[in-house]
Amino acid sequence: MPRGPERFPRRARLLTQEEFRRVFRTGRRLPAGPLVVIVAENGLDHPRLGLAVSRRHARRATARNRLRRIVRESFRRAQRRLPPVDVVVSARPGAAGAPNRALFAALERCWERLARERARPAGEG
Repeated sequence: MPRGPERFPRRARLLTQEEFRRVFRTGRRLPAGPLVVIVAENGLDHPRLGLAVSRRHARRATARNRLRRIVRESFRRAQRRLPPVDVVVSARPGAAGAPNRALFAALERCWERLARERARPAGEG
């Protein structure tokens, strides 16, 4: 199990229905290949992740769990670069059949975009 800054502790997760609702209501959607990343400011000093992988887009539990593991691992590796935002990752049709490499690459592009936005001074954009 990873230790130190690359862990995925409870404080790095969206836990309540209200937290998810707020992100879906106020967040902006970023396409990430067969996934959708919804991002909203959180007012904290760290990013948090929530997962919304439904049976509609990944019929089998093994497929849903695989998607969740990939998203969690990608987020865990990137969280130190990310701004203080709440992120909900949702599956699109076809996500369950996408190769791991494609999922990791799509998420990495999304995390890079968020990290660049963090580095950009306010007012630029």
